[in-house]
Amino acid sequence: MDDILEILEGNARISLEDLQKLTGKSKKDVERAMKSYEKKGVIVKYKTIINKQKTENKGVVALIEVKVAPQKDVGFDLVAQRIYRFPEVKSCYLLSGTYDLLLEVCGEDIQAVASFVSEKLAPLSSVSGTATHFMLKKYKEDGVILVKGEKNQRLPITY
Repeated sequence: MDDILEILEGNARISLEDLQKLTGKSKKDVERAMKSYEKKGVIVKYKTIINKQKTENKGVVALIEVKVAPQKDVGFDLVAQRIYRFPEVKSCYLLSGTYDLLLEVCGEDIQAVASFVSEKLAPLSSVSGTATHFMLKKYKEDGVILVKGEKNQRLPITY
């Protein structure tokens, strides 16, 4: 991967001047490369990672494994497209193994996610099964550890 991309992946807020210094490239070369990456869709979005466990409005996150029947001539793409267009779906991945798709779904509460599965996802004719896993705690996201310095609050086991 290009050194500009590696640096931006670690810190999307880095200044052009700092990016220039770290890469040894001219400011124009850095700007040209970034515009090219954005135009080609290599850089899709600049993202901030928020530790939602430390915010007031946490909501619920579920990982949902989905078994689907691929469609002739388009495979899984058309089914995935129909599913990832639901606003509740934050991420959608094609998998190998028992299930075909993995969804990250967000809702206000468990009932909202359950309603999404029962009213929108499961009724799709191409969906033959789902397995929903509710996220209880996130330790690391996109390479960033979210639980730094946390003290172990469990009581020791004594016999």
